[in-house]
Amino acid sequence: MKRAAEELWAQARADIATATLLREAGCYYASVFFAQQAAEKSLKSASLEAFHKPQKGHNLIVIADYLQAPLEIMNCAAELNADYLAALYPEAAGGVPCRLYDQSSADIHVAAAERIMRWSKAAAFAGTTSMEEG
Repeated sequence: MKRAAEELWAQARADIATATLLREAGCYYASVFFAQQAAEKSLKSASLEAFHKPQKGHNLIVIADYLQAPLEIMNCAAELNADYLAALYPEAAGGVPCRLYDQSSADIHVAAAERIMRWSKAAAFAGTTSMEEG
């Protein structure tokens, strides 16, 4: 399970970098989607590391609750939760995703994902060297 947790963490880091680049390029809907993915993978990685149990699905609230995340992290999970589908599909978004997101929403989503990632690392990876940044 340790290798799977490390691989998810590595992909979460790549996803948040992608979210940041897409936000800077003005691709806000894609930035929001990759921010959600970064948060999801970091929470799933933390679950694997802490409990040796993989979490299924895309519901960030359920995964964060399983990890007994504090209210701030639960709020970030709630901010990102709907965007797994809404950033991809017009029927889920109630419109065309590339027209619905803007710089402000991308900023909010990237910041929420970064908070979740910091918490996930501190909560599950304290003292490990394999999960270090860089």
